Amino acid sequence: MAKIIRVNLNDLSIKTEPVPERYTMLGGRGLTSTIIYNEVNPTTHPLSEGNKLVFAPGVLTGTIAPSSGRLSVGAKSPLTGGIKESNVGGTAARKMANLGIKAIVVEGKAKNNKFILKISSEGFEFLPAEEIWGLGNYLTAEQLQQRFGNKVCILSIGQAGTNQMATATIAATDMEGRPCRHAGRGGLGAVMGSKGLKAIIIDDNQAKETLLDLKDKDGFNTVARDWSKSLVELRKALTAYGTAITVNVTNAIGGLPTRNFSRGNYEGADKINGTALAERIKVNGGKTGHACSPGCVIRCSNIYVEPDGAYVTSGLEYETICLLGSNCEIDDLDAIARFDYLCDDFGLDTMEIGAAIAVAMEGAVLEFGDSAKVDALIREIGNATVLGRILGQGAVVTGRVFNVERVPAVKGQSVASYDPRVFKGTGVSYATTPMGGDHSVGNLLPGRFGVDHTKAEGQVEASRLIQLCSTVQDTMGLCNFTGCDLPSMEIIAQLLSKAKGTEVKSADVMKIGQEILLKELKFNQLAGFTSMDDKLPAFFKTEKLAPTNLVFDVSDEELEKIFNFS
Repeated sequence: MAKIIRVNLNDLSIKTEPVPERYTMLGGRGLTSTIIYNEVNPTTHPLSEGNKLVFAPGVLTGTIAPSSGRLSVGAKSPLTGGIKESNVGGTAARKMANLGIKAIVVEGKAKNNKFILKISSEGFEFLPAEEIWGLGNYLTAEQLQQRFGNKVCILSIGQAGTNQMATATIAATDMEGRPCRHAGRGGLGAVMGSKGLKAIIIDDNQAKETLLDLKDKDGFNTVARDWSKSLVELRKALTAYGTAITVNVTNAIGGLPTRNFSRGNYEGADKINGTALAERIKVNGGKTGHACSPGCVIRCSNIYVEPDGAYVTSGLEYETICLLGSNCEIDDLDAIARFDYLCDDFGLDTMEIGAAIAVAMEGAVLEFGDSAKVDALIREIGNATVLGRILGQGAVVTGRVFNVERVPAVKGQSVASYDPRVFKGTGVSYATTPMGGDHSVGNLLPGRFGVDHTKAEGQVEASRLIQLCSTVQDTMGLCNFTGCDLPSMEIIAQLLSKAKGTEVKSADVMKIGQEILLKELKFNQLAGFTSMDDKLPAFFKTEKLAPTNLVFDVSDEELEKIFNFS
């Protein structure tokens, strides 16, 4: 039977409770946001004992639904000050589902000691973490695997998390046991560190529980297999080239963040795009078409190695390549891969760090294109020097310290690698989502919903629709690449119908997304957010982006209508 695990660091208690009926069809983001909304005071300090950290697999996790092994992590964010869900692959979600765990809710705050939480079919226990507290994620994983075996999943924080930096991530080990998958956005690693929790070990050895009782298992599996086959055919380019293939597209249409978002294309783009990455991986003997989690059929991840075959990093993705590459005017894939490894080890959001370093470049802390200095600065963050702590607090704090006006952030969080002057619907999502400048909540690439991405018309309606679809996908535990669109919502409705044994319509599925979004918006309002927070930085509206000469021209009045669901 599915259960919720409550872990209290105040008194080192762990208890199991049944899943309330109202949570039955919630998982992932829907469950993390609902628990935070119901149980956390919106005005509490994010690093206080009043905040909670929630881990939840999706509704469909543990089934054969394609690419449904995503894990949601939720809390009040130390970066944005609002509600936050951060999404990660790896093996944690599937192992939690195998153990029948609907959610892990971490409460309270350890007073003196540091801990590891071990979860298995045999029970739960706290273990001391003092000896590994100061280690990076790679050494942490290595030492814990030596002790508990290489088949466990490890959720851990690096030095950024233990030092409670607002850019800190939570690492999840992948199917090879590497801590290279990260719940990266919003600084949730700092919340974990503030509670005195270094790592969670999940051991599902011989566990056979399920989260979703399938009333019509054969019918469910037929729908899921047909969807899987379709996705394999539709996402072949992602399998072959990874998300870096997007560099080709964004650069060609003038929306690739370059030199701290001052230009929209980069002369070195051909050196860091999907073709270049795939070729480098092939020559060096790495791997493309790598799955980030069990059941992934899209396999857009990769394993990047040195010419001698030595491992560097896994999952060198578009966002990292752009924000630590073109945005900093660095066209060296080897250097960017090293940055990715360092960020993974220290537990840092590569997107936020890339944005912060580019802001520091504009503030004359270092020159654009200086890859050696970028490497040194990332190490300073990991070592918690004064400059490292500034950068480790993100782009907004970095901009304030170095008097830089062009800071590409919303609600305290940097935007992603799609310039909103060209990708205007994505700009609407950046501005209005409760999550801060986050593309994964509603990325409107060219052609989606029939809207011209360069025109203001129709962007608010399209962003509303894709934000609803994205919220549903995160709730189901699905990768965004399964499709943030209405056809995917129809397939999800079919799957839920087979699971429940009663008809579920796509409108019912969209209603789930709407209810979750409204809770998140209400939490932020109670935390002090107003419509003034749902705006892009002024420079996106006033500075024309070369070479298109576009500005973000969706009006504030239109933005304020986005969540009018009536």
